[in-house]
This record gives sequence, C-alpha cells and structure tokens, in this order.
Amino acid sequence: MELQDRLEELTRSGIGVAAISYDSPAILADFAESRGITYPLLSDDNSAVITAFGILNTVAAEGMGPRKDDPDIIALVKKYVAVSGSFAGAIGTPFPGTFMLDTDGRVKARFFEEFYRERNTTANVMLQLGIGSSSVAAIRGSSTQLDFTAHASNSSVSAGSRFSIAVDVEPRPGMHVYAPGAEAMGYRVIGLTLDPGSTFRYEPVEYSASEIYYFEPLDEHVPVYRHPFTLLQEVVVEASSEAQAALDGLDTLTLTGTFNYQACDDKICYPPAAVPLSFTLDLVDADTPQASK
Repeated sequence: MELQDRLEELTRSGIGVAAISYDSPAILADFAESRGITYPLLSDDNSAVITAFGILNTVAAEGMGPRKDDPDIIALVKKYVAVSGSFAGAIGTPFPGTFMLDTDGRVKARFFEEFYRERNTTANVMLQLGIGSSSVAAIRGSSTQLDFTAHASNSSVSAGSRFSIAVDVEPRPGMHVYAPGAEAMGYRVIGLTLDPGSTFRYEPVEYSASEIYYFEPLDEHVPVYRHPFTLLQEVVVEASSEAQAALDGLDTLTLTGTFNYQACDDKICYPPAAVPLSFTLDLVDADTPQASK
C-alpha cells in the first residue's frame, strides 16, 4: 500500500512501477480493485520471469517433499515461506523483493530480505538510492563546527518494515570529522548510536565515501569528511510472532539514541559532543499506507 501511496512522488522522480506475481490476471484485477492500486500488476502464472530472475522460492516444495520433517527444512520454511499453516500455495512464488532497472532493462540495484515477512519500505529504497526528498519532520542541530539534520525515512511503520534513520551532516568551512578507518589511528569516528529494543533491530551504519586528509604536523594521512555527507542507520521492525505479540496494542514505536562527533580543524580538536535524538513513529497494520507526513 505504501507503494501506491508514493506513486506520484516516484513518477515525478522518473521511476516507473510494476509488480510481478504468479497469480492469475483475474486474481490480480480483483486485488487491484479492492486495494485501489493503479500501477501495473503483471501475471507470471507459470513463474517463467520469476525463474529467469533467479528468485524462484523452492523452499515451499522442499517443505512438502521427502525431507519435510528435517529440522533444517522446517527452519527454512519458517524463514522463507510461512510461520504456520499450509504453504502449498507458495509453490511457484518468488522470494519477495525489489529490482531497480534502467531504461535498457538492466538491473541497477536490488533489495531483498532474509525473512519473508520483512519488507523495505518504498521510502527507504528511495533514500538508499538518493531519490526524492523526505517530508518527515526532522531534528536539526548546529554548532560552531557543523550542522546536522536527522530524520526517519517513514513516519509510520508496521511489523516487518525495514526503514532508515538518516543524519545529513555538513562540516563548517575548515572543519573535518573522522571517517571509518580513523579509529585505527586513535581518532574518534563520527557515528550514530541508537538504544536497543526488543521489537526492532539495527543493521550496521552505512557511511558515505570519505576522503584522505593529510595532517602535516604529524605527517599522517587520515580518512575524514570535510564536505556534506550522510549516515544511514537501517532499522527493521521484528516480524516474529513474539515481536508481533509485543507490538499488539501499541500505537507508536520510539527510537532513542545519540549523534556522536568530534570535529577538528588544522590545529585543534574540539571536545566530543553527544546530541540526544528521539524518533516516534506511528505503528500501523501492514496494509495501511506508510506515508511520510
């Protein structure tokens, strides 16, 4: 539903949208009408395209085969097909995910998950690819060394949502902060530290490309940022039955933590700073549009 909700924004960015399923045209037509979907839903009822892209989910067939009672097969079924109940209807389905193709049909990026109930939000894919801009309320901060803006890719999420916290950083003229790799030389690397929770998990922080800075007084070369860059922290709302039970009855999900940095110029390093951050997101059902308000 979020894909439909952001369709106009995607179109403005020059992105066309289509979804491929092994369902019949009649089933897809009914689905589109009931959900108000206006982008193309393509029927691949013999799974030929799904197979050609190398994403045919064979786990369901294994779960019905001679090794169905094998603990390893049972674990795969729970991860890639269904937590419980019949999964015969999953034969022929793809591993769910998103491909980004160019105008020549070449795959330029792909987004797939390890658990069948997890999904990248559309806003997160756009953020990862640097497409469009977020309208989510942001946290802004300034000091004599740098300016920063922190925001979530989505204002609302559901169980299984994969979204991001982004921190856009702009060092002031003459200033730099240290990038990954500088810790080996004893420097403090800029970072985002979010507090753990039982209903969500974090992926490793993604850093923009840095540059090598020559610090003449010590005759050393250090990776730094001197120009605007972005930190990306992906967050996954857990979709296990245990996490779902913990999320039931909650209307919001709150993430807290700190933005940590130490800025330096050519002569001195300023005291380390730890700026508190807090993001409160609406919790919605999976079929509810996850809009950026």
